[in-house]
Amino acid sequence: MKANLRRTRVAGVRVSDWAKSLSDPTEMYVWAFRYFHQHLPRHIKAHRRYFARGRRGFGEESFHAMWFLLVKEYRIRSFLEIGVYRGQAISLVALLQRTFGIEGEVVGVSPFSEEGDSVSAYRSGIDYYRDTLMNFERFGLAEPRLIRARSADPAALEVVRERLWDCIYIDGNHDYEAVKVDWQNCSPHVRAGGFVVLDDSALYTTYTPPIFASKGHPGPSQVADEIDGASFREVLRVGHNRVFQRIS
Repeated sequence: MKANLRRTRVAGVRVSDWAKSLSDPTEMYVWAFRYFHQHLPRHIKAHRRYFARGRRGFGEESFHAMWFLLVKEYRIRSFLEIGVYRGQAISLVALLQRTFGIEGEVVGVSPFSEEGDSVSAYRSGIDYYRDTLMNFERFGLAEPRLIRARSADPAALEVVRERLWDCIYIDGNHDYEAVKVDWQNCSPHVRAGGFVVLDDSALYTTYTPPIFASKGHPGPSQVADEIDGASFREVLRVGHNRVFQRIS
């Protein structure tokens, strides 16, 4: 099925075209999948292949295209990830910053353990903190700033509140109450024009995933549908990732 999806040629999209992803998220997902295979630089595709091998990371090829668009178009300099796992997303943003000549910083908050939630279980026997650092080394990236804490711990909140971020990626505990707290803690600390990306949040949208993809989970999806449109507007959907831009 993936081979069939790759065959149709696609071109790039303008930011003004992103609104179509809200009315037809399935088409946007397919476009992003094709864009990954047809247009992304080889080293970005190699990054995805590395994390897909050995189950070093979750996600799908289309998400690499999404982050490519966001970092390229909006020059993301300060990036915070809530819930790092083994470093796929945070190292991708660092790699894209280097690719586009952006002087920036990536920061990760995570317990760096096999601690899961009601919809997720993780492998034991892995030093997740050290593994993340090794994965940065694998791509010749500078060591990231990692905070070993749950997202609502004082050490994590101190980092969240230290600045106005260009982009915060919420991908930690997927239970509703935890995601809601993450949104409440993080969203005020995104700059005007900056972004919050919610993972696994498309369960209640019209997105129809291919057989190898997922719509997400109830917790993040409910939080996404409760976001106050006076402060944030949804600007992009790629699969189960939904991108919200701060407007006030």
